[in-house]
Amino acid sequence: MKVLTEAGLNKVKEIVARYPEGKQKSALIPVLHLAQDEKGWLSADTMDYVASLLQLEPIEVYEVATFYSMFHLKPVGTYLFEVCQTGPCMVSGADDIINYIQQRLGINVGETTPDGLFTLKTVECLGACGYAPMMQLGKHYREHLTKQRVDEIIEECRLKAGVLN
Repeated sequence: MKVLTEAGLNKVKEIVARYPEGKQKSALIPVLHLAQDEKGWLSADTMDYVASLLQLEPIEVYEVATFYSMFHLKPVGTYLFEVCQTGPCMVSGADDIINYIQQRLGINVGETTPDGLFTLKTVECLGACGYAPMMQLGKHYREHLTKQRVDEIIEECRLKAGVLN
């Protein structure tokens, strides 16, 4: 079974070549990122495929993919709201923000809206405690969250997707 594109397979070869012979496990995280970028998430079949490419046991891949919150083990929406749930964010109101997003989008943590546009996920520290409560949206942080700011972010995402509320 072929999971990655030819370009993806070529990139895997480049990644593996960075490491000494017999150390292909060191390439696991960048190869998982590559697979997720191509597929959108990491299914068991995709993880098994990565294991075969790197000559690893599937469990070695599963252990890494399930440990890090940056890997998605089920499909996610176009916009992934990853809200920090550690101490400083919680003290600053992250619980209220999480509850508000759930209410506003009609989903629970770990769920995706029926239109596939939004997924809500809680994550451990994102390293921006001074800007709490905060979340990651794609590669960008959204900081000092309030209900009004969340509404603005949701509308911004809908506009980008061409979906009017």
